[in-house]
This record gives sequence, C-alpha cells and structure tokens, in this order.
Amino acid sequence: MTINYDGKIFRSVENVPNGEVDGRTTFHYHQQDQIVWAEYSGGKIRRGQMIGIVLPDGRLEFRYQHINEANEIMTGICLSTPEILPDGRIQLREEWQWTCDDLSSGESIVEEMLVLNLN
Repeated sequence: MTINYDGKIFRSVENVPNGEVDGRTTFHYHQQDQIVWAEYSGGKIRRGQMIGIVLPDGRLEFRYQHINEANEIMTGICLSTPEILPDGRIQLREEWQWTCDDLSSGESIVEEMLVLNLN
C-alpha cells in the first residue's frame, strides 16, 4: 500500500499516560519521495517536529523532538504502522520511546482529520 502523507493533518485519538500528546495535539504532515516530516502542537506540546522515512514495508520510522508546556525539550523515536479506516482516512498505530528523561516507551494512535473545503 502506497500512501502520500503530504498535506495530511492528524490528531491524537489514543495515548498512554507517559506520553505527552493528547486529543488537542495536531500533526501537519509533508512528504517528498520517501522522506516524511511533520510539525505538531497543541495540548501539552508547545511546538514539535518529526522527521522520518517510509520503510519498504510501508511503515514510517521517525525521530521527534518537542518543547512541552514546562519548557522541557523532549526527544524520541517512533515506528508508525498505517491502516486505512473504513471511511478512507489513515490511522497510524505508533510504537515510541523517549530518548530523554526516563527512556520509557508506549503506544499511541493518531488519525487523519477530514478537512472541509469551503470553496
């Protein structure tokens, strides 16, 4: 399955307690060839960035960094597995680990938001 992430917007729908992303966090994705990157913010996240690649099996391998509401710089790694939902939107199941702080890990889910074109 080939997915183009360019211009897609995702919102967190599920996370574990040691994660900082929540339902108020939005991710704005971009893609050029196999390189995928995103900016994210909202909720506990003041500003964040992710950069990664599309692996041959379609999963996404990311490195991320953000500044949280406590003005701490947080960093981590993430492996996202895409799934197409029945309504055609993309869901990403994420397995991640902090590379700072307590080095804990977790799982989360983000889903594509539908953007209405009012033109």
